This record gives sequence, C-alpha cells and structure tokens, in this order.
Amino acid sequence: MADEREATVSSHDLTAPGPMELGVPGFSPTATMVDAELAGLEAREGLVPAVSKRRFKSLGWGFWVAVAIVGAWILVAIFANLLPIPDPNSVDVNCLVSTSPSSSHLLGCDTTGRDILARVLFGSRVSLVIGFASIAISEVVGGVLGLLAGYFRGSLDEVLAIISNSFLSFPFLVLALVMVAYVGRSLFDITLIIAILAWPILFRVVRAATIEHAQRDYVLATRALGAKSWRVLTSLLLPDVVPTAVTFGLVGVAVAVVGEGALSFLGLSVPAPTATWGNMIAQGSTSMTTDLSLLLSPAVAMFSFILAINFIGDRLRGVLNVRHGAL
Repeated sequence: MADEREATVSSHDLTAPGPMELGVPGFSPTATMVDAELAGLEAREGLVPAVSKRRFKSLGWGFWVAVAIVGAWILVAIFANLLPIPDPNSVDVNCLVSTSPSSSHLLGCDTTGRDILARVLFGSRVSLVIGFASIAISEVVGGVLGLLAGYFRGSLDEVLAIISNSFLSFPFLVLALVMVAYVGRSLFDITLIIAILAWPILFRVVRAATIEHAQRDYVLATRALGAKSWRVLTSLLLPDVVPTAVTFGLVGVAVAVVGEGALSFLGLSVPAPTATWGNMIAQGSTSMTTDLSLLLSPAVAMFSFILAINFIGDRLRGVLNVRHGAL
C-alpha cells in the first residue's frame, strides 16, 4: 500500500485541476498546504532553475588563477600592517638622493622619499574598501527595489524606472564632482557617492531578472495556490535573482575601483597622504619622463585586480547562464 501511495504522489500531474480550480466550496489554502505544494513543485525536474545543481568543472584553470589574484589582494588589504614593509607615509632621507630600487625599497621610492611598494600595498585598502563596500550598498538598495519593481510592476515600477533613468542620463564624473563638492572626500563619503551612482544599474539588472523569472511556470503555479507575495519573493524569486546580481556586482566592483581612481586622478578622492592606487597613478603621471616606475607600479596593481575580478564575473555569468539579452 505504501508503494502505491508513493507511486500516486510521484505521478502527480501539475496540469490536473486543483481544489481551487474545481471550485470546492469554502476551500482556502493554508500555509501548510502551500508549503507542501511548493515542495512538490521544486522537486519536479526542469521547473526550478538548476543553479544549485550546476557543476563548476567548466570554469577552467584561469578562473581559479583569477580567484587567487583577487584573494591575494584582499588578504594584502586586510593584513597590510603585518607585512614586513615600511610605513607608507614615512620619508626615507636616503631616497631623496636616489629613488632607484634597493634592498630596503624593492620598488624604489617616490619623489618625496616614500616607499612605493608599501604605498601600493596599503593603497589596495582604500581602493578595495570603496569598490566592495559601494557595490554592496548598491546591491542591497538596487536589488531590493529591483525585486519589488519587477514583481509588482504598476506605478511602483514606473516611478523607480524614472528615477533610475534620471541618474543614468547624467555622466558619471559630472555627478561625482557635484556630490564630492557638497558631501566631502572622506573614505565614507566617496564610498557612499559611488554607491548612489551605482544603484540604478543594479536596479535595472535585478528588475529585468525578476520580470523574467516571475513568468516561469513554478512561480505562476505557486501564486495560483494562494502563496503570499513575500513568500514568492523570498522563496522563489530571490534565489533565482541572486546569481545575476552577484555576477554583475563583481563587474561593478571593478568599475567602482576605476571610478575611485578617476576621482583620485582629478584630486577629488580620499585626500593625501592616504595612499590609493588612483592618487599614486596621478602622482606618477607627472614624472613619466623621468621615472616611469612611479606610474607603472600602481597601474599594474590596479590592472591585475580589475582584470581578475572581471574574468571571475564573466566566467560565472557563463556557468550560471545569466542572460545578457534580458537586461
């Protein structure tokens, strides 16, 4: 008898009319019934996107090299104080005579006698904090708003779309210059400014992904069973949208690091003597004809991080099957 019951449950057809469709008088689906039906829907092969079942064997060795590079920069940014390097702001009078590399200064010194290697490693702190923190804020704000707008649509979607399009219609640097002039140039201020400028992009990405997934059969069936909106959003749509948000967020981190570098190059980021890759590149650009290493050292550091994290995001988009056309 148990085998017969299991066979009956396993052969359950979603196309068969349920109690609500049959019009049973006084029938009202409870949360327990919705949970049971939702579990059944998720168990059916091919209805729920198999993001959690995908294997990452196709990522390739280049992906793991990129992960190692990004991980190394993150560790350097966290534990820079523990590394056997000089203070990034201390001046060595010997370097005022010769800025060439030596045993005590592996990459040499800048024009003011400060160790270049120490400033590159400590500069990763500011650049990475701004990159990751600003995108994390924009992911939360833009992601939540995009999820709500894509699911509920209507006037909420129209208002948020107008606001996001208004932000995107202005050039990035123009808005950043205006905000820096009124807000300030501290680490928190620059992070917040870049987050404000980045949230419309993440909003559009998550909104497009939500609209796409909200039309799937398993979502429509769950809503037909009477599940509340917050349950559909958190149990079905959110897990489907997260891979898209994460992969585009990684690319956003690279863009945020470049944005901070652009502001530093214009002298509008974190003020000196704090080292960032951007202000080091700006300082090195004035000495290109006399000492190219002042420019190359921070530029190579920024290039390696941006290339690696862009490669990670690109490979994850391919493995997780994140569609570009829907965005």
